[in-house]
Amino acid sequence: MKSISQELQYRASLSKILPVIFGFFIMGFVDLIGVASNYVKMDFSLSDSLVNLISLSCFFWFLIVSIPTGLLMNRIGRKKTVLFSYVFTLLGLLIPCISYSFVFVLVAFAFIGIGNAIIQVALNPLVTNVVSKEKLTGTLTLGQFTKAISSFLGPIVTSWFSTFFLDWKYIFPVFALITLLSGFWLWVTPISQECTDRKNAVSFASTISLLKDKRMLFMFIGILVLVGVDVGMNITLPKYLMEKCNIALDDAILGNSVYFLVRTISAFIGGVLLMKYSEITFFRYSALIALIGLVSLIFSSSIVTIILSVIAFGVGYANLFAIIFSVTLKSMPEKANECSSLLIVGVSGGAIITPILGISTDLFKTQIAAIIILLLIWLYIVWMTRIVKAN
Repeated sequence: MKSISQELQYRASLSKILPVIFGFFIMGFVDLIGVASNYVKMDFSLSDSLVNLISLSCFFWFLIVSIPTGLLMNRIGRKKTVLFSYVFTLLGLLIPCISYSFVFVLVAFAFIGIGNAIIQVALNPLVTNVVSKEKLTGTLTLGQFTKAISSFLGPIVTSWFSTFFLDWKYIFPVFALITLLSGFWLWVTPISQECTDRKNAVSFASTISLLKDKRMLFMFIGILVLVGVDVGMNITLPKYLMEKCNIALDDAILGNSVYFLVRTISAFIGGVLLMKYSEITFFRYSALIALIGLVSLIFSSSIVTIILSVIAFGVGYANLFAIIFSVTLKSMPEKANECSSLLIVGVSGGAIITPILGISTDLFKTQIAAIIILLLIWLYIVWMTRIVKAN
């Protein structure tokens, strides 16, 4: 009798966890920006500096929207805020279906950026509504695993549409339909809302004030760097493959799929292992492995060595975002909404770093310049191993 009760309890818990975890799949749609940027550059004959405005248009909104989303989340709850994010994501994905031009692509990714900023702020705390504190790090990492699956499939499906239907833009209505279905799944799933103390409600000032804590400041900058380097790799890798290996764009974007596949596998393995082992050790070795991958990438000149370097970087990168998020949320559980809002502001690193990469590649006429910049920025993550250890 007891085993039947436990089985029913497990199924009820799983029915709540799955639609929340699938939200990370929708979150991964933002990684379409790497593939889209390269196709848009080719379609409209743009320079690297100009086409990288797409990432600026997308990730700039993390700077603007993240903290207000924390305020909204405090008012209407985490689940409703995630559903709100789906509306913006859906609108952004539909825009290129209606009109395709560089201006409308910028507008589309602005909507996708707003939606992604909202979901990243709300979804991570929502996980705490459906899992115990002991399972939080592992569950967040499995969420990143789900996001990585989405990111991995994006370039493959896009390349398939481009090859067999001669139009890569079919990816937008497909992703729009998935977003709609995911939103409906979460909407019909009953999830107990968190209790909100109105006397200590989240405010802009209370969120920003967290930066007075040096450790919180370091974590915030860590997210800024992590996302900036990730978006930079996503956008630069296909161009680097075309430059070094003289291959077509449809083949070069599959390099992104390799990158995301490695992150998918590594996030899954990490999610399982982090249920049992310390995130401190994971962070230290992951940062160093990623550093080795970036150094190797600079000196790579063939498809094999480039892919091997990308694999090393992907393995190292896969679990770092979830670890920083988990360590921060666990250190300030009573301020989970504020912490999440502030850390997601750091995702604006994708808007800050990519224009620098575009300017550098246009200036030096080589994608190696962008890889070197990514390497120099990554040194901060290596230095951060001291901060994570201190937790």
